[in-house]
Amino acid sequence: MERSSGDGDNRKKKEEDEEEVELSVERIFESKEVPPWRSQLTVRALAVSFVLGVLFTFIVMKLNLTTGIIPSLNVSAGGFGSYLFGMSEVIAKQSTEANDAQNIKNPGLGWMIAFLFIVSFLGLFSVVPLRKIMIIDFKLIYPSGTATAHLINSFHTPQGAKLAKKQVRALGKFFSFSFLWGFFQWFFTAGDSCGFVNFPTFGLKAYENRFYFDFSATFVGVGMICPHLINISLLVGGILSWGIMWPLIQDKKGHWYPADLSPSSLNGLKGYSLFIGIAMILGDGLYNFTKVLGHTLFGLYCKLTTKDPRSVLPVGTCSPTPNSSISYDDQRRTQLFLKDEIPTCFAVVGYVGIAIISSATLPHIFPPLKWYYIVVIYLCAPTLAFCNAYGCGLTDWSLAPTYGTLATFTIGAWAGSSHGGVLAGLAACGVMLNIVSTASDLMQDFKTGYMTMASPRSMFVSQVIGTAMGCVISPCVFWLFVKAFHDLGVPGSAYPGPYAAVARNMSILGVEGFSALPKHCLTLCYVFFIGAVVINAIRDAVGKDIAKYIPIPMAMAIPFYLGSYFAIDMCLGSLILFIWGKIDKAKADAFGPAVASGLICGEGIWTLPSSILALAGVQPPICMKFLARKTNAKVDAFLGS
Repeated sequence: MERSSGDGDNRKKKEEDEEEVELSVERIFESKEVPPWRSQLTVRALAVSFVLGVLFTFIVMKLNLTTGIIPSLNVSAGGFGSYLFGMSEVIAKQSTEANDAQNIKNPGLGWMIAFLFIVSFLGLFSVVPLRKIMIIDFKLIYPSGTATAHLINSFHTPQGAKLAKKQVRALGKFFSFSFLWGFFQWFFTAGDSCGFVNFPTFGLKAYENRFYFDFSATFVGVGMICPHLINISLLVGGILSWGIMWPLIQDKKGHWYPADLSPSSLNGLKGYSLFIGIAMILGDGLYNFTKVLGHTLFGLYCKLTTKDPRSVLPVGTCSPTPNSSISYDDQRRTQLFLKDEIPTCFAVVGYVGIAIISSATLPHIFPPLKWYYIVVIYLCAPTLAFCNAYGCGLTDWSLAPTYGTLATFTIGAWAGSSHGGVLAGLAACGVMLNIVSTASDLMQDFKTGYMTMASPRSMFVSQVIGTAMGCVISPCVFWLFVKAFHDLGVPGSAYPGPYAAVARNMSILGVEGFSALPKHCLTLCYVFFIGAVVINAIRDAVGKDIAKYIPIPMAMAIPFYLGSYFAIDMCLGSLILFIWGKIDKAKADAFGPAVASGLICGEGIWTLPSSILALAGVQPPICMKFLARKTNAKVDAFLGS
């Protein structure tokens, strides 16, 4: 009996060993030698990165300037849809507050490139000394970085290579369809409010309240990538605001705000739609900031007080997590990860050197942003960058925009309204946002490099090269949009730049306080701020099973300013994926992201030739516009007279 039990244990152990060998990624590539870090940086890789960088920047820039909703492409367009564009005269003149010359900085290719070069590299140096602590010691997950690594590793297995080829073919088909659809739509956009993008799908009254389907392949694709809950939250926010609240507030015209105000005045209905949305964004951001910071501090406390140095970082409990023996994959990865060290002194010297240069040069670009403001930001930034990178490793949630908003309020209030505080706040937001966001992105990429056996040095150098490319590519693409589309940033246009207005008005709030708000707007802001906090608290309290049915306040806030048209597109994308998943879940999981990417990329890339056509003075030949029957009769009578 004892012998039989022993044989069973041995057999079980043998099966576990065989399963480990089967599941081990690094055993598949055991016979292949890992190339030196310099050999990992190839001209072909850099060339492909440059081309993809240009293409993705067009896509992200379009999304930035239309709705501000960007799927996880791991691409940043440098704040061109938010704080940088918020400095411009186009956005400033939409408000009666702080629109004087000292609070305005119009886009210029030279200063934008210089600004990005000055501030974009600091984040890379701020967390380099902590890479071993984050990845090896704390064993942080970094879900996006881990998912990317699994995807890359799967491409190099026989089964993964076959699937990848099929996915590329699917992407190509829908890319072509989306591009040609964008080209076809262009022919019908000869004037304002023309084309399929202004199709009153649910009637003219619904169209006036921004409920319509605008035939955007891009946002159908974005809806296929975003979780169902995000898309539903957007639609709920649109119904709550444009379907219920704004019509009720509009009935108060002449009582709550003057009846003779222009539709673009922030002292009227637009002020309510913008500031109530901002209140929800701030409530959601503050709640998640507090939650992630609490997780971070609690996790650090548990890690530092646990006696077992090998234990995985506990998140939900302070009891040490039992640690099994290190797997073969982790042994190989750790060995390589620690082999190519990046000296700490190099990171410190790099950070201090760039900080000195930045403190001396930024005031020449933004005179209201004094050198001592910048020094204070750079003294606080490493701590905030660590907190953000750590929290991102636990939750996959980057709070960089929240830290940027914190800098906006702090520096804007410090500078004051009479000393260009609005412009100083926006510039400070850019400085902080670049540092904190880049730091968490780099740590995500270190995690990807760790799991794909890429050298940390090659990852760091490639980040530096990629950042330098972005500092040139992004301003050039934005400049092309500025020159090609003359209504850029105008409410109701194809590219309203909603987050530019949000960023500027946040800065105005920081400088001037609540005096900038219309009547009863502050009370409504308090209600929706508290509501956002309460909804988030309920979502966390009820657990994941119930929380997936409760809308997300941050997503609900976006349509408050823009309307529901893009939410309808995204819900259609979500519905397509849902039905596809019911019919064939395996195919939907495998090809859904490829189809969505094709839809996003095709119409996004069409903005390049359409921009070139606009610059060349080539106009669409047809205006397709929709009129009510009575209006149409008047037009016919006028034309017949």
